[in-house]
Amino acid sequence: MLRRNTTEVLTGLLVLAVAFGFLAYALAHSGQESIGTGYTLYARFDNVAGLNVGAPVRLAGVQVGRVDAEDVDQKTYLANVRMTIRRGIELPKDSSVTVSSESLLGGEYLAIEPGADETTLKPGQTITITQGAISLEQLLGKFIFSATNMVSAMGSTKGGQPAGASGSAAPASPAAPAGPK
Repeated sequence: MLRRNTTEVLTGLLVLAVAFGFLAYALAHSGQESIGTGYTLYARFDNVAGLNVGAPVRLAGVQVGRVDAEDVDQKTYLANVRMTIRRGIELPKDSSVTVSSESLLGGEYLAIEPGADETTLKPGQTITITQGAISLEQLLGKFIFSATNMVSAMGSTKGGQPAGASGSAAPASPAAPAGPK
């Protein structure tokens, strides 16, 4: 009986050791590509909804950096984003950055579109051409509002003629004087 309990305890310890090994491996290789040393750039956005610290910065779909910090400018009420770009990636001064979504379910990242300027951004400079996050709810609301307006505009005309001009007599106005009796 003592031998059986010892075997069960050793098996349990082995299972725990393997589980901790898998956990350590998963944490070490969790998809956060190591940027190593890089240089810092800044950008200001009107909306960074869903963008988190640690989010990737991509150029042509390849991760070239990560988001290091986010805060709000108390004077302009814009979101300030600090990012680290991998050394060796030189971005033209007129590059733009957009908050993009990996899918409809989220997963925001910064997408850099390089410009054509001969001069490059230096460490600590700000990318001035930015586009914030696009809210799916706002787009859907605008579409519904536009569709409703279009339908109501179409409903006020019949066959290209204003309503009531279809050849039938319009009902008498209640303010019209009654004829002789």
